[in-house]
Amino acid sequence: MTGQTLYDKLWQNHLVEQREDGSALIYIDRHLIHEVTSPQAFEGLRLAGRQPWRRDANLAVPDHNVPTERQERSGGVAAIADPVSRLQVQTLDENCQDFDIVEFEINDTRQGIVHVVGPEQGATLPGMTVVCGDSHTSTHGALGALAHGIGTSEVEHVLATQCLIQQKMKNMLVRVDGALQTGVTAKDVVLAIIGEIGTAGGTGFAIEFGGDVLRNMSMEGRMTVCNMSIEAGARMGMVAVDDTTLDYVRGRPYAPTGELLDRAEAAWRQLHSDADAVFDRVVVLQGEDIKPQVTWGTSPEMVLPVDGELPDPGAMENAARREATQRALDYMGLEAGMAITDIRPDRVFIGSCTNSRIEDLRAAAAVVKGKRVASSVKQVLIVPGSGEVKTQAEAEGLDQVFLDAGMEWREPGCSMCLAMNADKLGAGEHCASTSNRNFEGRQGFGGRTHLVLSLIHISEPTRPNAPSRMPSSA
Repeated sequence: MTGQTLYDKLWQNHLVEQREDGSALIYIDRHLIHEVTSPQAFEGLRLAGRQPWRRDANLAVPDHNVPTERQERSGGVAAIADPVSRLQVQTLDENCQDFDIVEFEINDTRQGIVHVVGPEQGATLPGMTVVCGDSHTSTHGALGALAHGIGTSEVEHVLATQCLIQQKMKNMLVRVDGALQTGVTAKDVVLAIIGEIGTAGGTGFAIEFGGDVLRNMSMEGRMTVCNMSIEAGARMGMVAVDDTTLDYVRGRPYAPTGELLDRAEAAWRQLHSDADAVFDRVVVLQGEDIKPQVTWGTSPEMVLPVDGELPDPGAMENAARREATQRALDYMGLEAGMAITDIRPDRVFIGSCTNSRIEDLRAAAAVVKGKRVASSVKQVLIVPGSGEVKTQAEAEGLDQVFLDAGMEWREPGCSMCLAMNADKLGAGEHCASTSNRNFEGRQGFGGRTHLVLSLIHISEPTRPNAPSRMPSSA
């Protein structure tokens, strides 16, 4: 019999029922909840007179609407200035209280971005099925889990039944062989993958990331790659369990201990694709060929190496591609043939569920230390992914490095990733952002987003009045 892929194993381990029409019922181990996609689901439970099937399988964290400015944050939910944001966070608090669901509230040290908090607390473990009303739930696949986003109606379904109706995906292997050049990060790897296969390349697939580069990557890096599998069109991305995975999990608050941990690790070590497993599609990249990446347009696939030049629509034969490229250039206020390094950011955002972990902050601090933000940059936001990350960064003195450079050290939350809180771009402003999406208006109406790696040059060591340039690698 042909071997199984990692996805096949995870699917089979959680399959409740398979029907002839392809629909299936799978069991969900962990349900993560935030304030944006849950209100209607909880109201549905109330109207139907239902209770959650397994309260202990749920964990709630407000993240999208929470303010990151210290003074506003210190006053708790009541101090949130925006009435819509305040209502959403307040509603999550009330729903969790009414249904007896554990919530890390706004000023809990453990609060943060849900996709940072889950792995950090050990609420996400290898072999789990993990869902959340958020597309970037794919992040959790880095731990060898089957993890993906769900809609609000599905949030209600999981709360009520702990199961989910699904159809099995096809299998794709994205293998990155060799080794990365100095200064090239996980963010560059996943942007290069998206540039290779496009934003629809993974549609209908569960992507497993493998090869030497992934095996040598930290858990933080693997989470970054899996996080952006959704930007490649896939619903989920995952990485096989190895020693790196197990070392990360041990000692986490929600992780098993003692004999139970020993038994769990023995099972978790089987969470990899068999040697004779067959994939429906295989994509291979060479790590040595990947350079630092920067997006220039309004889709993650509009990405170039940092030494590249913007494309010329006039030279494109495909009419649809030509039109899309011109539209993107017009929206971004850029010209064909312009060098990536000549794009100047007005603001910089370091954070989001893609690049807000301690590894990212350490890397950014290493670049920034001893420098000052260039005078042409209006604002630099440094937003840790959780209270735990914030505490660790402050213990290491990273916050002071950022403050000394003229940057803002903020409280944890989604922040400028998606403009559902007070952190927004103004119309026409360019932002060098470590987040995951660069669609029109993603960071604020008329805002222009350039996705970059966590090692960014937005400072000058000796010429504080020198113009800022777009990021490059360290």
